[in-house]
Amino acid sequence: MKKGKKYQAVAAKVDSTKLYTVEEACALVKETSTVKFDATVDVSFRLNIDPKHADQQLRGTVVLPHGNGKTKKILAITHKHDEAKAAGADYVGDKDMLEKIQKENWFDFDVIVATPDMMGELGKMGRILGPKGLMPNPKTGTVTMNIGQAINEIKAGKVEYRTDKDGNIHVSIARVSFDTDKIVDNLKTVIDTMLRVKPASVKGQYVKNCVIHTTMGPSIKVTFNGR
Repeated sequence: MKKGKKYQAVAAKVDSTKLYTVEEACALVKETSTVKFDATVDVSFRLNIDPKHADQQLRGTVVLPHGNGKTKKILAITHKHDEAKAAGADYVGDKDMLEKIQKENWFDFDVIVATPDMMGELGKMGRILGPKGLMPNPKTGTVTMNIGQAINEIKAGKVEYRTDKDGNIHVSIARVSFDTDKIVDNLKTVIDTMLRVKPASVKGQYVKNCVIHTTMGPSIKVTFNGR
């Protein structure tokens, strides 16, 4: 598909053969947005892993120091209503909220956090919540007795990462309007996390490729120590 003139103009600023430092890439990504709205800045990793092996299926969370500019609506499924409300959950309930999802096809939320005692009820809705990526999971901290802490962390900028079937990971780390140094901080935090969760069974180069880009913008290759 042929790219428009605006895209071609900003793409000309990016040397596709160059590996940019984190600082260079974050400064450049702010100059390469082609849309009128405050575009999202994403980082994408192509990793030397095989998700067919259980130990190489990476999934977890990372708290971005400056958030990513996206406000997530949280549904808390718990009997600890007061704690969830005090922490800032947008919706709080238990079986009543699950019935609302089933009967009204209601999905006015981005993430569900739940206490373990509610997982029996949530498990019955796996066919509804699973395909939408909404099923709470202990690995991502969305199933916990510390429901207030979980909500606070999400509101503060905790984001989830997980490998796709090809061994890639994509994380939204900022908005174009962010100061460059804040994008740098967030990107470094994600990079450090990816290096830390490297499976022990991976041999050779772990990160094959790392790029950042805006919504509809060109990809900028990033280099960093520890590849």
